[in-house]
Amino acid sequence: MILIDVFWILAFLIFYTYLGYGILLWALVKIKELIFPYNNETKETYNYPEATLVIAAYNEEDIIDMKMNNNLELDYPQGKLHIVWVTDGSTDRTVERLKEYSNIDIYHIDERGGKTKAINRTMPFVKSPISVYTDANTLLNKQAIKEIAKKFDNPKVGCVAGEKCIAVETQDTASSSGEGFYWRYESKLKALDSRLYSTIGAAGELYAIRTSLFKPQPSDALLDDFMLSMEIAAEGYKIAYCPEAYATESGSADMKEEEKRKVRIAAGGLQSTWRLRKLLNIFRYGILTFQYVSHRVLRWTITPIALVLLFPLNLLIVLMTEGSHQDLYLLLLLLQALFYILGFWGYLLSKRKIKNKILFIPYYFIFMNISMFKGVSYLIKKKSGAWEKSKRKK
Repeated sequence: MILIDVFWILAFLIFYTYLGYGILLWALVKIKELIFPYNNETKETYNYPEATLVIAAYNEEDIIDMKMNNNLELDYPQGKLHIVWVTDGSTDRTVERLKEYSNIDIYHIDERGGKTKAINRTMPFVKSPISVYTDANTLLNKQAIKEIAKKFDNPKVGCVAGEKCIAVETQDTASSSGEGFYWRYESKLKALDSRLYSTIGAAGELYAIRTSLFKPQPSDALLDDFMLSMEIAAEGYKIAYCPEAYATESGSADMKEEEKRKVRIAAGGLQSTWRLRKLLNIFRYGILTFQYVSHRVLRWTITPIALVLLFPLNLLIVLMTEGSHQDLYLLLLLLQALFYILGFWGYLLSKRKIKNKILFIPYYFIFMNISMFKGVSYLIKKKSGAWEKSKRKK
């Protein structure tokens, strides 16, 4: 029966996207490292190059002091780390607060154009060989810039992705609990991707590039960090993953705020898939295409559709089959129903501010895939790269 064939194709696609690729990736890394042992040793002494820390800010007056204190605590050779703030269109006292610090450069214009446009106009002024990007609302560990700089000792590395950490507190909501679990899993995949060949994309919370490889991104780019890092990978450079350099931020204030973020990321994923369509050519890009499609493209395109189709298709098969075959598909239908019931239960608990991390996982998974469909509408309506910030937990 063709319906059964389609069902198993969809089921395999969903399994591969969210779990199977991770398992296969782990196995491939183990095989590779049996043949070519993994060497993570670094030099005892290292001549650190000059680096510029680029921070984009919009209406961030409340956290300027916190971020600047964090910047000044970073361990890097004196005189070699330059701090640049990029601002545009802020309606609060962000610029005034920044002018209180004498050891930074500020590139500000009054017109609101969005983060991508702001960075594009600023990068011609950056002269250091390494540019490090981070968000205003994240805190970096003391050794972050040093650890990132070491990765560039390998001439094949054109970009370094730091690790994103979500601060999870005892009374956290579904947004921060689910987001924290998601990013822990993502971090494992990124580490394995890097060891196999290249990490697939970098996140704006913390990443760095060779300044000479910077390419201005379209001003309407929603995931400029991902686009820039993958274009560098398309040039034959690797994106190294550096878990020793991490950026910590609080989770979204609630699921409504998290939805704003996820919908925008979903829209950016679809936009990036189209604009980076050249990377789908496995005959040209080889293993990079395999990793890119497995880790990103499937999540952003086909798999959410497969997830929606699987349950009604399963129900139809149960109604059309008999005997032992029906028992198998009835069991699978009940397991799917149980998963969605647990997800809905997690939703109800989140509305009542009741914490249950186990139920938040299916809830967050369903929530992320619903956000993918909302991302289509967002992408159609959005006209620029500027966006409404989602509120984070304080």
